[in-house]
This record gives sequence, C-alpha cells and structure tokens, in this order.
Amino acid sequence: MPSSERVYPVSTGAGPAGAPGLAASDDLSLAVAILTGPELAAIVDLVAWVDSGWLYVANAIGSSRLPVADPDGPRELRFGRDPLGSEDPMHGVPLAAALADPSPPNERNSYPFAGRRLLSAFADPSRSPDLIVVHTPRHYWPDRGGHLGEHGSLDAGQSRAPLILSGAGVRARGPHARAARVIDIGPTLAALAGVTMADVEGTPLTDLVGPGARHVVGLLWDGANSNDVLHLAHAGELPGVARLLATGTALTGGAIAEFPSVTLTNHTSALTGVGPGRHGILHNVYFDRATGEQVIVNDVRTWHSACDQLRDGVETLFEALARDRPGATSACVNEPVDRGADYSTFGLVRAAGNHGGAGDMGDYLPAADGDPHATARWVGENADYAWSTRVDALGLAQVQQLWAADAVPPDLMWWNTTITDTGHHGGGPYSEQARAALRDADARLCAFLDLLAERDLLAETAILLTADHGSEAADPTCQGDWGAALRAAGVRFRDEGYGFLYLGVDIVDIVEQPGG
Repeated sequence: MPSSERVYPVSTGAGPAGAPGLAASDDLSLAVAILTGPELAAIVDLVAWVDSGWLYVANAIGSSRLPVADPDGPRELRFGRDPLGSEDPMHGVPLAAALADPSPPNERNSYPFAGRRLLSAFADPSRSPDLIVVHTPRHYWPDRGGHLGEHGSLDAGQSRAPLILSGAGVRARGPHARAARVIDIGPTLAALAGVTMADVEGTPLTDLVGPGARHVVGLLWDGANSNDVLHLAHAGELPGVARLLATGTALTGGAIAEFPSVTLTNHTSALTGVGPGRHGILHNVYFDRATGEQVIVNDVRTWHSACDQLRDGVETLFEALARDRPGATSACVNEPVDRGADYSTFGLVRAAGNHGGAGDMGDYLPAADGDPHATARWVGENADYAWSTRVDALGLAQVQQLWAADAVPPDLMWWNTTITDTGHHGGGPYSEQARAALRDADARLCAFLDLLAERDLLAETAILLTADHGSEAADPTCQGDWGAALRAAGVRFRDEGYGFLYLGVDIVDIVEQPGG
C-alpha cells in the first residue's frame, strides 16, 4: 500500500521532431532493440509484447515466443537463451534457499505461470500497455518511487505471497510443499463460506478446505514475505501465525501474484478470482486509451472509488456471498475492493462525501505514539511506518467493534493490513524494519484471536492469511533509467507504473496526476 504522500511520476518520450507519420510498430521495434541492449541488462530483466497471435519475451541474452491460444504450452526459442527458462513456483523456498541466492539474475531465476500472467496483463481492450518492461530484482530506482524492498516484477521472489489456512472447514494439517495463485484466494474463501464465485479463473483449494465454518475471515498482510512469515512463526516470533498453523496448513510455495505483482492489481485478483485482463485494474496506475487519461487507483485519495474501474461482468467475493446466501453479512476492513460488502471502511468514506477520500480522514486515525501493537523505534524513525501504524490501528478498532460481545459478527470478513508493506519497502525483506512490521501485524492478529476465544468462536471460524505479492531486496548500487535511452533513440512512449509502456500515444495534453 502507498504512503500518504507518494506520487506516480510519468516518463515520456515525444519522438523525433517532424516525424508524425511513424507507426506504433516502429516505436515497438525500436523500443525492444534499446531495452534488450547490453547497456540496460543490469536493470531490464526482460521485455514482453503481443503481436499476431504470439506473446514475445526478450532480453539481452535471448528471446522466445508463446502462442496466445496456448498459454501453458511450450515456448518457441527465437534465439539465444529463453528469458523464461524456469517457471518453478517453488524456486527460492524455503528461507535458506532465498538467502543463498538473493534477488538472482535471470539465468538463475524463475517466473511461475509466466504465460498466463503476462497474457492477462495484455488482455484489456484499452488499458493494457503495448510493451512491458520487467525490472531485474536488484534494480533500485528511488527517483521513480522505488525502495530497498521491491515488488512488481514477474519473478518468484516478488510474486510469492504467504498462504495459510486455519480453523473450521480446513481439513489439511502441516506444511504442504506446493504453490497456489492469488486468483485462487477468493474462490477458496467462497468454498469455506459455502458459496461459489461466478466465471472465475482461479480454483478453490477444495482438497484442503470445504464448508463447515460459521464465520470466514480473510487476512491480507500487504507485501509480507512468505518465507519470512513461516520462518518467524516457527521461531516463536509470530505467535498469532503459529496459532493459525497449529490448527491448519501452510503452502510453503505460497500464492503467486498476478502480474504486475503490485498492490491493487492483486487485491482485486484475490477478491474477484480473475486476473487484471478481466477485472480491469491493470496496475496501481495505468493509462486508458479509451478516455485518454491516466488512472490512479492505489492512492489514499482514490481508494474509495477504485471499484469504479472494475470491468463489466466481474463479481466480488462479497457479491457472491449475497447472491448465494441471502441474509448473510459481510465486512470489508481497510480494503478498497469492497463492492457488495455490507460494511466497509471505504463505504463510510464515500458516505461522508469526502472529495479527498481517505486522504481527508487523517484526523480520525488513532495516534501512532503509544500504540501497544506497534514497534516504537520505527514509529519514531519513519513517517510512513507511523502513518501505516495509525491506519492499522483503525483497522483493528473496526474489527473489534464488528466482533464485540454485543455485536452479531459477520459471516464473512476481509481485513487488510498495511504496515507489512511499509516495513518491507523501508528496510527490504528480512530487515529489522520488515520483521518489526510482521511482529506488529501479528500482535493485532493475536488481539483478534483472543477476542474470538473470549466469544467461544475460534472453533467455528475459518481464517485464511495471505498477501498481495512478495518482496525482494534491491541493490543501491544497481541504478539506472531506461527512459533516457528511449528518449535518446526517439521512441514515442508513455511509461506508467515504471514498466507499462504505451507507444505512439499523443502525450502533449496529458497531465501527470498526483497519486500513491
């Protein structure tokens, strides 16, 4: 999740003067040649585009292509070495394996479900880019909003979210050495609640879970590193997660995010069961050719209206519950993808009529200083950490009200936590700050589990803990910007989210918008 002050800078190139007749295909060919040159190999992991029924990928070492009609089929090598040589979803698992080869180069990396994930990013009729640039895991780009801990790329480390299932309706016990996908999360929660989601791309994990829970809870710890969550739980540093594991199971390969592995794309995929090419939220920020506008969805000022961007025919988990179980109640805490929920944080924001969305709600947030569930050191040293602490304190307060002794608790609840993303961005995975954030989130989880125990509801509640993406460490010595090279070559482009290139676009009258 973003900080309260972040912006999304746009990089553009107007092309050579006096050449308005160039076709977008000329820009594409030139951009691919520039981006796959050896000069940019340290920061460009690979590029991808679709042309004449084929998905193409290329980098400085080689190129391959895949039929659009067969996303799981074998790729055809065009030259050199296949940039997607491995798709092993278990690459870098467990923690010891990740630490032995951190943020690996392309030849030692893995790109799970690459064909389907890339093709979904290209599937929207007006919002998909013409060319995707995937950062190398080590690329550090603070001038464009990058951090020491990074995500957004296609590889396993940045794509792997934790996936833990616990409580009523969960049949499996102990760790399972396999991986699911983020698009499986909504259908799995639906199965636990005894309903089905319509026309989804994900698969409910019915070999692990089934109906039987009176209450179903989904927890999203934004940006939490799956390996570290499991490691710290087993080490006794996350007692709340350990309580979940004692009555459930964890997939050690986690849940693989949709591409790009960014916040709102995957919050939406988790709660709709479909990829970005179906639900329409292509990135945290993207360009829509149909309107000629930049669209920012992941920002404190736009979270409350994010669901306006959902494409027709997309159903949320909350809508599925209302359809299949009339009278069942749902709650959505601190989560922008809330359409159909009976109670939602951003529903309150909309009802209040605040034009600045959650950005106008700062006076309503609890103080970070003195929060019993927060690490005082990082609250004092990092403004983003303090802000996320306040947001998550409000989240816990809402959860405690929803499950209070005098309340009828919801049949289905989704609760989003932000501090975990802040900590992983600020210090990188496995850092003191990242682990402090995980412990803070766990402290709030323990408060919730204690409340369930007080109400004698633990035995009849199913809990799923996940995230929207993973986290890898950037290298401060690995810097650079492909925008300068594209401009020098005369490519006409608009780069949104730092990696989604729209080519041949008239950018003269398009104004960069503030966002987060």
